[in-house]
Amino acid sequence: MTTTEKKPRRLVIVESPTKARTIVGYLGDGYDVEASVGHIRDLPTPSELPADMKKGPYGKFAVDVDNNFDPYYRIDPGKKKKVTELKRLLKDADELYLATDEDREGEAIAWHLLEVLKPKIPVKRMVFHEITPEAIERALENTREIDTSLVDAQETRRILDRLYGYEVSPVLWRKIRAGLSAGRVQSVATRLVVERERERMAFVPADYWDLDIDLGLPDGTNPFAANLTTLDGSRVASGRDFNDKGELKNTSATIVDQARAEALATELNGSAKNALTVTAVESKPYSRRPAAPFTTSTLQQEAGRKLRMSARQAMRTAQSLYEHGYITYMRTDSSALSGQAISAARKQVTELYGPEFVPQSPRQYASKQKSAQEAHEAIRPAGDSFRTPAQVSKQLNGDEFRLYDLIWKRTVASQMSDAKGKTATIKVSAALADGHEAGFSASGTVITFRGFLAAYEEGQDASRYDTKSGESRLPQVEEGQSLSVVKAEADGHTTAPPPRFTEASLVKQLEELGIGRPSTYAATISVIQDRGYVTTRGNALVPSWLAFSVVRLLEEHFTGLVDYAFTADLEAELDRIAMGEEDRNDWLAGFYFGDKNQDREGLKAIVDDLGDIDAREVNTVAISEGVNLRVGRYGPYLEVTSEKEGEDPKRVSVPDDLAPDELTAAKAAELIESQGDGDRELGVDPETGHTIVAKNGRFGPYVSEVLPEPEEKPKRGAKKPKPRTGSLFKSMDLNSIDLETALKLLSLPRVVGQDEEGTDITAQNGRYGPYLKKGTDSRSLTDEEQIFNITLEEALKIYSEPKQRGGRRAAAPLKELGEDPETKKPVVVKDGRFGPYVTDGETNATLRKDDSVEAVTLERAATLLAEKRAKGPAKKKTTRKAPAKKAPAKKTTATKTTAAKKTTASKSTAAKSTAAKKTTATKSTASKTTAAKKTSTAKPKTP
Repeated sequence: MTTTEKKPRRLVIVESPTKARTIVGYLGDGYDVEASVGHIRDLPTPSELPADMKKGPYGKFAVDVDNNFDPYYRIDPGKKKKVTELKRLLKDADELYLATDEDREGEAIAWHLLEVLKPKIPVKRMVFHEITPEAIERALENTREIDTSLVDAQETRRILDRLYGYEVSPVLWRKIRAGLSAGRVQSVATRLVVERERERMAFVPADYWDLDIDLGLPDGTNPFAANLTTLDGSRVASGRDFNDKGELKNTSATIVDQARAEALATELNGSAKNALTVTAVESKPYSRRPAAPFTTSTLQQEAGRKLRMSARQAMRTAQSLYEHGYITYMRTDSSALSGQAISAARKQVTELYGPEFVPQSPRQYASKQKSAQEAHEAIRPAGDSFRTPAQVSKQLNGDEFRLYDLIWKRTVASQMSDAKGKTATIKVSAALADGHEAGFSASGTVITFRGFLAAYEEGQDASRYDTKSGESRLPQVEEGQSLSVVKAEADGHTTAPPPRFTEASLVKQLEELGIGRPSTYAATISVIQDRGYVTTRGNALVPSWLAFSVVRLLEEHFTGLVDYAFTADLEAELDRIAMGEEDRNDWLAGFYFGDKNQDREGLKAIVDDLGDIDAREVNTVAISEGVNLRVGRYGPYLEVTSEKEGEDPKRVSVPDDLAPDELTAAKAAELIESQGDGDRELGVDPETGHTIVAKNGRFGPYVSEVLPEPEEKPKRGAKKPKPRTGSLFKSMDLNSIDLETALKLLSLPRVVGQDEEGTDITAQNGRYGPYLKKGTDSRSLTDEEQIFNITLEEALKIYSEPKQRGGRRAAAPLKELGEDPETKKPVVVKDGRFGPYVTDGETNATLRKDDSVEAVTLERAATLLAEKRAKGPAKKKTTRKAPAKKAPAKKTTATKTTAAKKTTASKSTAAKSTAAKKTTATKSTASKTTAAKKTSTAKPKTP
């Protein structure tokens, strides 16, 4: 009798379920692949700490700053079930592979898993840059231990952000508005957007003119565009010659006004039409190299420019492509390609474009970053040979395909030959009347060999100054040759303010300044939008007035924390910790408590010595004499100082869609005038005797009644009577509304009548517009005037019709087919939420892919409906909640709490290192102690 040797079981843990599903197909038998679904533990908020820890050293930050910045970790309540599942799988495993992402975040997740699971079997750290069979096989053969320096760097960043947010944010709550947040990178990103808006607000436009002129050969053939460059030897001023105050920077330049430009155009179209001579012809060879393969930053920028994707959308799509095995890891600072990738790219260039498009030697790209953090390779198509976009088009959805196509083109183009051509410049002189002379120039680039441009060309951010250069074709001319004017028109210009940041240009600026990590830019931009600091107008990022207040407070009282160089230095110092060149505890102590050797003031000292902050001043922006913009609790408003002594200032609301740079002194005056002098008495309500007034409030214009002061002091706790109010309709004007209309508004809701059962039907105005209400049944009205004039008959007719989703009336059928042979009911084709479908009024059946609305017949519709009836109604999925195991939960909590209290002395790097290196059954006491204290990850709510 023979016994079969038991095959070892290996448990592989990744972060993402999608990643797990992809990898398990490559590993085969003997491997169980499970996802942790991101972090399993993190720093809890102070309110989530155990009761006996809230008043202790961990109570403020969940970090003991006086004891080597020892963090207290807690398992995310939502991840306890996942941890239990991982422990169950671990019991049957012979080896554990931690296959989380290769960056700091992934290394930290792996370390936390090790600390929580406490495996008694060999543990291996497995990393890969792409999810392909070849890459997974190589990763299995080249495992390593956990890199504790990377873990230290990630833990330092997490603690740093906790200290920053929890110390600075409360200041914003007290002085600006509750619920605001300050973050190390988000504050600097917000400052960049605000500073650009300040430049636009200070900008003074300047007008200048030139000519829109086309020149040609004497017979008028071969026309080409030219620029007016000189008048009588003096250079003609262009937009670049003016500063932001509208002043000419170069006094030697000549400003051409409208009259001069029009006179010049008239002369060149008339008597001087043929008085032009070529004075110089210059030609130079042109060569252009392809852009480097994508890094995280350049991918976000290019996806924004070419695909109109937000940074968040681009990263989410790239994550999906990576997890499904289409591209390499999408968080990288490196633009280098592996040898296999270079070979794959060069092979595809040869096959698709020809051998002449392949340079003799492979192109190598060096990272622009001082330290390309944890990055082995650029973002590229996965595999040792690339799949073309055509080969994956049916497997990817719209966004995924567009992004894959972009990544493939950029990668392939990076290994293609330079674009070749020549640039030519022609200078022309025109003899004018009275001895005057005008000079023109024309330039263009002629591409003779497209090279990499055959596959891809990098996009560019919007420029402040429009350049007319391009691949213009110029005629073959010689010096001294005569030319003629084909067309000449005066062309007026106004200088433009600096363009607002887009997501792409903000990402580029953050990277150039060395602030934050490109992998975090998408989240940073999302946060400043979610917090209300920044809104979008098209692709442009527009700061709110709230952002102005926040940035001003930070600039005046936390100067170093929003200094660009200081913030960039923090990132460089985190890099040194990641490389093992800096001690985590020493660095955190210097940041929080200060470092005398580096003359650095600590965050704690800054917060403790803030002094008195004038909240009113921080929230004020001067617009003009006597007019200030104030950021209030409910939004921005204008405060106008009254000319009458002792009279309260007037408040004027500011439209939400008005950008800060558009609120000029003239616009403020317009708003003040349009909103009248404030409260306007309309008369007295004959029924109540109360005065009725029209006002402008933070939610728009409205009418209200003025209640008389009570004769007796109200009893304590008694409810104070509230005046009736009513918002003006969109068609009404605050300055022209009369008493009669105001009383109608105050009488709402209006009872239209009753239905057959005696239920009232009322007409009223709501947040989403005018509507009818009968009990709990609401129906939308088409316009606000119907509130006053709709009849009971009209209201009952509306209620007799089927209620439509979203207040929309039912659309007419796309096609009527006839009577269903089974139900004898009319069958029609309709357009639904998920596409066209057939229905007999009771049963709905979606048309298949091969069915078209035009071709579908009654017989086909009857078949679809019969199939749907045979299936019966869809069963609702029910989830049974497993009963909580209370006893073990209490035991775990008690153990963690006690362990944390007993080990507050320190969390040494040695303990963490030991935990990482111990991959067999035996573990050191120090490692166990640290693991007991560090008790697991929930995403923190940053204040």
